[in-house]
Amino acid sequence: MANDEGEHMRTGVWLEISRMTMPEIVATARDAAEAGYATLWFGEVGTWDPLTVLTAVGREVHEPRLGTAIVRTYPRHPLAMAAQALTIQAATDSRLVLGLGPSHAPIIEGQYGVPFTAPARNMREYLSALVPLLRGEPVDHHGTDWTAVGQFDLAGAEPPPVLLSALGPRMLQLTGELADGVITTWASARTLTDHLLPPLMRAAQGAGRPAPEVVAQVPVCVTDDPDGVRARVNEELKMAGDLPSYRAIFDREGLSGPGDAVVAGDEATVRRAVQRYADAGVTEFLATPVGSSEDRARTVAALAP
Repeated sequence: MANDEGEHMRTGVWLEISRMTMPEIVATARDAAEAGYATLWFGEVGTWDPLTVLTAVGREVHEPRLGTAIVRTYPRHPLAMAAQALTIQAATDSRLVLGLGPSHAPIIEGQYGVPFTAPARNMREYLSALVPLLRGEPVDHHGTDWTAVGQFDLAGAEPPPVLLSALGPRMLQLTGELADGVITTWASARTLTDHLLPPLMRAAQGAGRPAPEVVAQVPVCVTDDPDGVRARVNEELKMAGDLPSYRAIFDREGLSGPGDAVVAGDEATVRRAVQRYADAGVTEFLATPVGSSEDRARTVAALAP
């Protein structure tokens, strides 16, 4: 699909692999690649480590980009993240798309015991250390939240694009200034056009950077029972409705919870919704199939490029 600038919008797919064995994960990734998806995305959801998984997948599946949506920054030091990302690049023919995010207070404080204070400041410091490290430059950073001193010179390791999960104004500003792109979630094409993309593009332009990549992660289901799917998502992901960054999006959209944000219906209905993201200027539609296993399989088949 072409976006409003006449450029082709890629289609990627988020792979739910929590209950799979490693051979099953590789087979699922291979099927998605053969279907034509441009990027295979893996998330940090408390099961498999996405960076290790995509390395294993990348050795067996050779065409698509391999992205994280997302990896949490608080538990991973910039030096460790840079070393791992560059190692992955060397192992996968430079196909990594490093999607990062601060996550949320209940996870960072509740699971890791790390204070979730000033996440925008924390992320600014994090990227200020990480991005030069990925480029092979020496870093001597001593900040409020992070100290990072070091340099990497790794043969055959190209710096990967760094995308940031961002929905609020401070994170969008930071993304435009320091990152290569944004990953949005739950946001409609209208919200992207009216509220999220203008400040992002202004920040990039003000920093003298090229227009950032825009990856829109969207829960989607090709189904004969859209209301049933939305009810299921509301039940399974009800915690998302209480997280402040997501709640702000739901309130802006006039939605009661995550289920209402699902793009659901027959194939024609879903494709019309996907086209609206292309028209908004999105560079990649990140389909996140939801619903029953049968619905998810139908969705992956229907949206294959």
